Amino acid sequence: MPPTIRLPRADGSITPYTMHEPVSWPAPTGPIRSRVAYAAAHVVCDPLADRDPLSDARLDWEATLAYRGHLWSLGLAVADAMDTAQRGTGLGWNAARELIRRSVAEAQARGGVIACGAGTDQLAPAEGVTLSDVQRAYEEQVGFVEGQGGGARVILMASRALARAARGPDDYARVYGAILRQVARPVILHWLGDMFDPQLAGYWGTRDVDEAMNACLAIICEHRAKIDGIKVSLLDAEREIALRRRLPDGVRMYTGDDFNYKRLILDDAGGRHSDALLGIFDAIAPAASAALQALDRGDVTTYHAALEPTVPLARHIFQAPTHAYKTGIVFLAYLNGHQGHFRMVGGAESWRAVPHLAELFRLADAAGLLADPDCAADRMRRVLALAGVE
Repeated sequence: MPPTIRLPRADGSITPYTMHEPVSWPAPTGPIRSRVAYAAAHVVCDPLADRDPLSDARLDWEATLAYRGHLWSLGLAVADAMDTAQRGTGLGWNAARELIRRSVAEAQARGGVIACGAGTDQLAPAEGVTLSDVQRAYEEQVGFVEGQGGGARVILMASRALARAARGPDDYARVYGAILRQVARPVILHWLGDMFDPQLAGYWGTRDVDEAMNACLAIICEHRAKIDGIKVSLLDAEREIALRRRLPDGVRMYTGDDFNYKRLILDDAGGRHSDALLGIFDAIAPAASAALQALDRGDVTTYHAALEPTVPLARHIFQAPTHAYKTGIVFLAYLNGHQGHFRMVGGAESWRAVPHLAELFRLADAAGLLADPDCAADRMRRVLALAGVE
């Protein structure tokens, strides 16, 4: 029988919850064919490293790389050194560089597909930073990723320093154009909305999202041969669809919409769809893999059955403040035994309240994403006990 556990609710009450029988998700027999699907992977910190967790994080490399192996085993590609890996919220460029180096080597050894974030986070977004400074910072990181070989694709991340230094769309066109003319192979652009990072407000040179879309699209059209696709994380399905319709042929839309992914990955009435580059795929990887395997077979019914129960979980994990979603991602990995602790880079395990984590537990169980109910219940009880809930 599945275990029963007492869980707190937002109103302060504590009620018993009986878990479901675990779901046995199918393992793929080969790569996913119908969509390009990247899971943005989290990192596992070393909880015993006696360092400043805000500025000098040390990672548990064995557990971090093992999780990437888990994602590859499910037929998913890995997007590494992204905001899910806490770039800009505790994981600095020095640690990110080592993460990229090790993860690309692991992908080569396992035959996994990988893309890595290249940004400007070695450059503080301070007064006096110039567009030339931003360009040089991008060049350093892009050069490092491309220098690893192994087929690693660059994800050209949004830049806080560029958002601070730019005065309008022409400045974005200048910096992006300079980088795109240099890249060795097509990159994935990354449009991260300010709900994920307030320092990116007004990206592409305007706070009007429709005008920003036009500015972004102009860059894509001018440099289409150097762009594999664009990841859009605005949590706005209609705007993503509108931009998707306007993309040049051969340029992919990678949904970064952790609310509406189920709809956006499917073909629309015009036969267009989004591929995926999603933080939520880290958390729901077995269900995401099963859904995409079903799409490979043309089985839309099974696709919906696998993903529909994950949507309430995703909306809970990514609720405001949206940047705190990383706490839920790591918590679910802890519940499932992928790491031996619930400690995070920068102390981010404290970013969500205990009732939030309890509801995450319920929703993950309802979605069939707690592989071992006894293990998950035991770990949930430990977290509750630490918070004084017995």
